[in-house]
Formats: sequence, structure tokens, C-alpha cells
Amino acid sequence: MNVKVENIEKNVVQLEIEVDAAKFEEGMQKSFLKNAKKFNVPGFRKGKAPRNIVERYYGEQVLYEDAINFICPEAYDEAIEKNDIHPVDRPEIDIKQIGSGQSFIFTAKVTVKPDVILGDYKGVEAEKVEANVTDEDVEKELKRVAERNSRLITVEDRGIQKDDIAIIDFNGFVDGKEFEGGKGTDYHLTIGSGQFIPGFEDQLIGAKTGDEVDVNVVFPEDYHATELAGKPALFKVKVKEIKVKELPVLDDEFAKDISEFDTLEEYKEDLKKKLRESAEHKAKHETEDNVINKVVDNASVDIPKVMIDKHIDRLVYYFGMRLRYQGLDLDRYLNIMGMDMDTFRGQFEKKAEKEVKTQLVLEKISKVENITASDDEVNEEIKKLAESYKQNEEDFKKHLSKDDIEYIKGNIVVRKTVDMLVENAKLTVKSGNEQEEEK
Repeated sequence: MNVKVENIEKNVVQLEIEVDAAKFEEGMQKSFLKNAKKFNVPGFRKGKAPRNIVERYYGEQVLYEDAINFICPEAYDEAIEKNDIHPVDRPEIDIKQIGSGQSFIFTAKVTVKPDVILGDYKGVEAEKVEANVTDEDVEKELKRVAERNSRLITVEDRGIQKDDIAIIDFNGFVDGKEFEGGKGTDYHLTIGSGQFIPGFEDQLIGAKTGDEVDVNVVFPEDYHATELAGKPALFKVKVKEIKVKELPVLDDEFAKDISEFDTLEEYKEDLKKKLRESAEHKAKHETEDNVINKVVDNASVDIPKVMIDKHIDRLVYYFGMRLRYQGLDLDRYLNIMGMDMDTFRGQFEKKAEKEVKTQLVLEKISKVENITASDDEVNEEIKKLAESYKQNEEDFKKHLSKDDIEYIKGNIVVRKTVDMLVENAKLTVKSGNEQEEEK
């Protein structure tokens, strides 16, 4: 196989690939065997005519499409591997020469991974984030735990107050007509939470169970549903129940109920330990981000639009997946937000560009520094993954594809590259108005 490579524009190359006649003949034979049963030639039972008769009757062109599909992918993959080309999109294929007894020639135009021009990446100055956990942080976390373990008590002898949970039915009207999304049944509304339009919750204060209240509000001018923006609305509200949170007493009995500890002090010490571990993990990643951001800012790369578009595709997909976990699909979300898909995708553009550039820069550094993943490191990572999925290591390994292994290797290389950058960075710790250089 002969291959000619031509740079036809920035980050776009064209390969002219010539496959010899014998290889093309193999593709034609495979195409015939695949399609033989479809051919109906006079004098032969359907599907029983030999290939030379089929080609004489239909023309050999009838076999070209599948022959091309058999030959092109393999030839293309071999060509890009031998020429160290890294495509980021599907190629545009154009057939230049085809026919029995001659070589098969086609071109493949494809966008390739751009080259990165690195700036300074060792010794960059960046802020080191410190993990600080105070007694006040522990008390706040203890209150959050108490909130999660509170119970709701029904109130019957008074009207609604701030922080109460009102269980209501409501129906909204604009210009005397009901509007979409303005109706709810058995809705749990925390008074003062700001969940509803400004002024709505305040007008329920004082209402008692069984009361029917007319709530008059005006939709904000920047309301997401443009047909309602700035318009006055009337909500017919029925108060069905009033509840308040009853918080548990923070004592040794509370600690025993929610943990393996016998005293509140022991539980608080454990909380502090876990908060410190979480804060250290967060601080480590924020420090790494600070270093990476400096390194990426120092580099330059002309990113093909297709790479950014594909990354946006992934971000949109994962956003939609999170919505599905919440019982909402993306189309309904866009409808609620009054937004079309192009506008929605545009919100991810800067994030996608930054993340793609970061990936390219880290890949370039790992290549320049010859950072690789050893077999032992890959096996150790597979062992951790198997444990996280609660599977036997050997069984887990059997289900890993070649792409899975490459993905694991890639993650190890990135992690080692980031570690190298942080180790070589000049980190400063901010303390009040002063800065202390760590290294």
C-alpha cells in the first residue's frame, strides 16, 4: 500500500491511499459473497449465479459499494498509524480510481489533532490552597446533620410563620386565564426559601390550615418564560397543612442514634477528621488546578472547531443525564428556560475550549517529558477499579477492551504529569495580606 500525505490547510491533512489490485480483488470477492443471494440472473436460480455471470449481467459496479466498505477502513487505519497521524473527526473519502485489475486509489481528508506550543511549565508561580477546618465548621456540619435528622410536626393552632413548611394547592391565572406550569397539588413550600415569585410566600404568612388565599404577584421582567415576564398574576391558594421542623437535641443519645459513637464529643471528633480529609482533598485539587491553569495559559494552540463541538456534545449529554436522574428531560428543561438548543450549547463553549486546551497541553507535556504508565501501574489501577465495583479482579479484567486499557493508561499519565507540574511549581500560601513562598 502506498500513501501520500499533504497538509492542505491548518490542522487538515489529505492522504492519498493506493491499495494494490490483489487487495481490491479480495474486497470484491467479499462483496460478492455478501450479496450473492440478492442477485437474480436469468437461467440460474436466485442467488446461484457465479460471480463472472453476475458482473456480466449487472456490471461489476454492483459490487463496488461493499468492496469499498471492506477495504477503506482497514487501509485508512493502517495509513494513519504508519504516518503518525491523529485524527479528531471522521475522514471525507473520495474515490479516485476503482476497477478490477488495477489498484484502488482513494483520498481521505481529515482534521487532525493540533500541535501545541508550550510555554514555561516548570517552575510556574501558583497559589497553594490550604485546608483549614475550625470548630465553627464542625458546629455547622453538626447542625446540617441535625437538619437531616429532623422530623416534621403538624401545626394546627396558629397561622403560617417564616421557615414553616406549607403544604398547598395552587392555581395561577394571567389575564383571567390559567397558564402552563402555574398549577400544583400538595406542594411543600418552605416559607422564606424564595422558591416562588417574589411576594408569593410573604402573602401566605398568617394563613391557617383550610384557608383559601388570593395571592397577587407580578412576574419579574427577566422571567425565563417570556410570555409571562412583567405580567401581573393571581394565584388561588389553599392551605392544606402547616408543618415545622423539630430538630433533635444534640447530646450523647443523638450521637448513639446516628453513629457508632457513644458520646457527642467522640462523634464531633470524627466529624472534624472527616471534614479535614475532605478539605485536604479539595485543597489538593484546587492547588493542582491553579498550577495547571498557569501552565495552560503559557501555552498556545489553534484548536479545530470540531474538537470543541465534540466536547460540547459530551457536556450536553452529561447535563441531560443528570436531568434524567431528577425526572426531567432536556427538551422540557429548555422549554421551561425559554431557550433553544443553539443558545444552550453556546453556554458550554468557553468551558469546552478550556478543557480541550488543557487536555492537549497535558498530553504534549507528557510526551515531551516521556511520562508513561507502566504495566504495574495499570494493573494497580485495574485492581482499584475492580474493588470499587466490588468485582473479582480477574473477572473485571476480562471485560476490559483495548480502548478501556488505553483510557486507564491515559488517566495514569495525566495524573503523573500533573504531579510533576505541582512538584516543580513555586507555590505560595496566602495568609491574610501576606504571602509565604513554600518552594
